[in-house]
Amino acid sequence: MTVTTSASLRRSALMLGACLCLALPVQSFAQTKPLGEGVVATVNDKLISSYDLKQRMLLLIITSGVQVTQQNYAAFQQQALRALIDENLQLLEADHFELKISDEEIDEEINSMAQQSGLTKDQLLAELKRAGVEPQTLRNQIKAEIAWGNLVNGRFRQKARVGKEQVDSYMGKLTEDSQKPQYLVAEIMIDPQVAGGQKEAEAGAQQLFDQISQGVAPFQSVARQFSNAPSAANGGDAGWLVSGTIDPKIEATLQTMESGQMTRPIVTESGVYIYYLREKTAGNSDMQVRIKQAAIPLGAGDSATRALADFRAKYPTCEALGTEKGNGPVTVTDLGITPLSDLTPEYAAALKPLKAGQTTAPMSNAQNTNVLYVCDKTLAGDNAPSRDQIENRLTQEKVSMLGRRYLRDIRAAATIETR
Repeated sequence: MTVTTSASLRRSALMLGACLCLALPVQSFAQTKPLGEGVVATVNDKLISSYDLKQRMLLLIITSGVQVTQQNYAAFQQQALRALIDENLQLLEADHFELKISDEEIDEEINSMAQQSGLTKDQLLAELKRAGVEPQTLRNQIKAEIAWGNLVNGRFRQKARVGKEQVDSYMGKLTEDSQKPQYLVAEIMIDPQVAGGQKEAEAGAQQLFDQISQGVAPFQSVARQFSNAPSAANGGDAGWLVSGTIDPKIEATLQTMESGQMTRPIVTESGVYIYYLREKTAGNSDMQVRIKQAAIPLGAGDSATRALADFRAKYPTCEALGTEKGNGPVTVTDLGITPLSDLTPEYAAALKPLKAGQTTAPMSNAQNTNVLYVCDKTLAGDNAPSRDQIENRLTQEKVSMLGRRYLRDIRAAATIETR
């Protein structure tokens, strides 16, 4: 089982509103060997007590839904301890920059969490109390998450902003990938280096798979708490995986699955994965193109084809064409933006493989002989992301990456002792 924690907000992982049956996992925890009293770790000059660790383990059980057994008890304990160590480091770093988090900010987050669970703030805290978790344990976790989020965004968001070229490149790749088989998945990845070895990673992944498949623990909550992948921050949501960019062993498994199914643990060079297949496509997504037409009226015969070939050699791209309205017998018309599905099969087939900046060969219809310039090409449909959405996504990914590196460097420089 994995023993790392994500430095992301996972307050929505509390499943209290959906199911208040906390007795079973908490009882299973009570039946395991008790923790000794005293100090279990020091982070620089900060102490972590056995009481702190027990509280965090109880909170981890509730938020993940995973039952504690004799087999996974040690992993739960290590997971909780790692979380406490990271949060102490985060708060120490926030103190260094004199970053203060008010009680009102924490209360606001607890209220939001309670509303997502269909509870009031008092009801939520009462349910935690009934399970043995003191309100201050939750408040401490939320304080660290808010402080770290504010600190990382303040330090790195401006640096992480992406430019027009990066957005263009990403949009181009999305469009190109839309013509390949794709798989919309959620994932759990167990890293052997973090789990203590390959054997431990495989055993931990199998335990998680068993509890998810038996309906004991929700996939999303388990991913948030136990996955080592960056997608853990989003409940394991890994988005669309594109054919040809996936480990062949993983894709071979996904090809045989139906939407709504979960893979057994898959061992790869980078880790042990469990995937939940939400949806898959054959790669025939509609696209919309912004095109210009260079045309010569019918009746010019072979000279039309030669004239268009010469025109295309002189103006090879839409950018080169610029504001050109025509040259000799050639007339240029801006046809605007249209989905490929609205074009005739002949023109749709000619435009489908082209990228922005490319042109068709000379073609003829009932009115003229023409060459079409692809000025831009994007996904069509209501779910197609906008430029702003893509820019925000790429920026946040860079912020998250820089935040992970930041915490890694802080951890490496700290004095941490466990007992």
